[in-house]
Amino acid sequence: MTTNQRTLKAAVTVTGVGLHTGKKASLTFRPAPENHGFKFQRIDLPNKPIIDADVDNVVETARGTTLEQNGGKVNTTEHALAALMGCDLDNVLMEIDGPEVPIMDGSSWPFIVALESVGFEEQKAEREYFVLTENLTYEDPIKKVEMLAVPQDAFRVTVMVDYNSEVLGTQHASMYSLSEFKENISRCRTFVFLHELEALLQHNLIKGGDLDNAIVLVDKPMSNEKLDYLREVFNKHDVEVKGQGVLNNTQLHYYNEPARHKLLDIVGDLALVGVHMKAHILAARPGHAGNVDFARKIKELVKKERSKKAETTFDPQAPALLDVREIMKILPHRQPFLFVDKIIELTPTYVVGVKNITMSEFWTQGHFPDEPIFPGVLQVEAMAQTGGILCLKTVPDPENYQTYFLKIESVKFKQKVIPGDTCVFKLELLTPIRRGLCHMKGTTYVNNKVASEAEMLAQIVKVRNLDVPKKEAQPASV
Repeated sequence: MTTNQRTLKAAVTVTGVGLHTGKKASLTFRPAPENHGFKFQRIDLPNKPIIDADVDNVVETARGTTLEQNGGKVNTTEHALAALMGCDLDNVLMEIDGPEVPIMDGSSWPFIVALESVGFEEQKAEREYFVLTENLTYEDPIKKVEMLAVPQDAFRVTVMVDYNSEVLGTQHASMYSLSEFKENISRCRTFVFLHELEALLQHNLIKGGDLDNAIVLVDKPMSNEKLDYLREVFNKHDVEVKGQGVLNNTQLHYYNEPARHKLLDIVGDLALVGVHMKAHILAARPGHAGNVDFARKIKELVKKERSKKAETTFDPQAPALLDVREIMKILPHRQPFLFVDKIIELTPTYVVGVKNITMSEFWTQGHFPDEPIFPGVLQVEAMAQTGGILCLKTVPDPENYQTYFLKIESVKFKQKVIPGDTCVFKLELLTPIRRGLCHMKGTTYVNNKVASEAEMLAQIVKVRNLDVPKKEAQPASV
């Protein structure tokens, strides 16, 4: 049975302050098209950069998960992402006008409420699932973090936390399917030990911290001086604790709320894999750093699985998305050195181009003239040109940019290409584009069999002299 992708029926906005930056921000969840995934957009910055919710874009994991791409950064993304997963969504654009996702009450519940207020819409495209087929392990011996993923027919999570604390003790939490997230996990708030809170306050690291958006666990007796300090910091006159326990005797939603919140964080961090999965995740003493490292290992498996399932049945006769005239508006190459006749597929992550090989090619006269063979170096050039279209389509005015290839490696030639053959070039991003750098894998197919392949690194560069006609400005593409 297949499941279709889902998005929102309408936009909805939440507003609050960031836990660490203390800056107010509005976060607007918007419907997004099929295969869009989860993305953030910093609408307060020039060019409104988009940041893919992708584990490859994680730059910090201290006290939260921070993403950065295209000159934009978003802090503390995990609670909002967990809410999207808990609502069983696939495609959402999150516009934010500040550097950090609002902490709200320290849980995913306020996001769930907002998302459900506008409702959800099923889309036509089928949802992709990653089905784990073998055990996957992760261990950080220094932090004593252990994580294990085992095959399962649904997404399940089991968590154990043990902080060697009489107050917290050893706790367990489980979620047998995402359908349980809303009722059993989403309300669980972030927590911190008092001694950690003091250190964070001294280093001015939780400017948006409030006793209403976190559970503060008190594992040592508190002096009156310390209580007075906290009352001043939080501007609250009723800060108190009766013995060891919870600051202000906050009522916990569940006896194991801290463990359930760690489970919530795992759901949010694993959303960065970029695909729904069927696996049982077991985690001991997890944290954001371990979650992200584990997400990277899972994503590697996803990439390998996609590579195995990669569709290599191309129809060279398919209608052109871009014909040769449109290609020449993007690329500076001209005959006889333009090696792409048309583009038949183009997505944010891959492109497919076509070239028909004929006896009239310039190289047939000198490259094995009695038995002409399309030179391997020109196959690489053709892949480079096709990849250049993928790169340049990421900028709003591609005619003002060019791609320069910085590195080519892992080149392999598997069969000869001769006149009469039709080459299909598929170029796909291996990592998200960062700072104009495009890391791609290129494959040339003939009759749906691999003829050549290579990995390429290219850089998108703005043309300095825009007065020079593009056909005269010929960059070395390889």
